Amino acid sequence: MSDEIDRMLQQAFDFADEENYDDAINLYNLALKKDPENINALIDKGVTLQNMGRIKQAIRTYDKALLISPKSLDALLNKGAALHTNQKYLDAIECYDAALKIDKKCAMALAYKGLSLGEMGKLSDALKLFKKALSIDKHFDLAHISKQIAQDLLKSIKEKSKTQ
Repeated sequence: MSDEIDRMLQQAFDFADEENYDDAINLYNLALKKDPENINALIDKGVTLQNMGRIKQAIRTYDKALLISPKSLDALLNKGAALHTNQKYLDAIECYDAALKIDKKCAMALAYKGLSLGEMGKLSDALKLFKKALSIDKHFDLAHISKQIAQDLLKSIKEKSKTQ
């Protein structure tokens, strides 16, 4: 039965990759009927729901995954990203902090937390996190681009304050 579920999950992933989200969701649901505690199926279903713009459903799906596996970095990071999308930055940061308790060198959690802090106007704190993420993974594009944007915004704010 495991091979059957693996094939279903691969097909669902392929559907989602081709943006055929409804068929992907149907396959994830079918796989979850056979194995309700399949973490990969839950997380990938959540990602697919997120890609469909069904953010609240995605968050509920990540919550199910976290009930089964509370230390799942993928579930925590994806739930945080979904909360960020819904502009629930403090809740998103809680997810990233939980991920960082599990793996303090998780560059993605650091960068994502930086993005949420940046949205809250805490650019200096965000910049520190982007730099820390880059110290762990110097090729992490999201952290590099976000660091540049934060630096440019801080520079712009400083220049405006000088002219006022």
